[in-house]
Amino acid sequence: MDGFWRIAEEKIREAMKNGEFDELPGFGKPLELEDVSHIPEELRIGYLLLKNAGYVTEETKLRKELMTLEDLLRCCEDDEKKKELMKKWTEKQLRFAELMKKRQQTNSKALRDYGRRIEEKFR
Repeated sequence: MDGFWRIAEEKIREAMKNGEFDELPGFGKPLELEDVSHIPEELRIGYLLLKNAGYVTEETKLRKELMTLEDLLRCCEDDEKKKELMKKWTEKQLRFAELMKKRQQTNSKALRDYGRRIEEKFR
């Protein structure tokens, strides 16, 4: 395995020397790292894979936005800015509640059907 790493490193260095990476988007700019501290450590890689593939739900995005707004509200001392943040938080919270209500309605029938099937098996 060491041989493969050395070859790969050599190829990368050669490409850098030839300027093959100079025209890539974002070249010379800092990486935009996403804060994933709200996601349990064991789920982070899966979350990032799904996110990069476009499968992160609106619910997840809203949770993250709500957490950010809550942090900002705790730190904010300006009353006007606090009102603005509170308005945004309320809008996001209402949207989140709406999504959860839809999910509960959708899941509740499925859960009832599943429960009924389990009961039938035990009879």
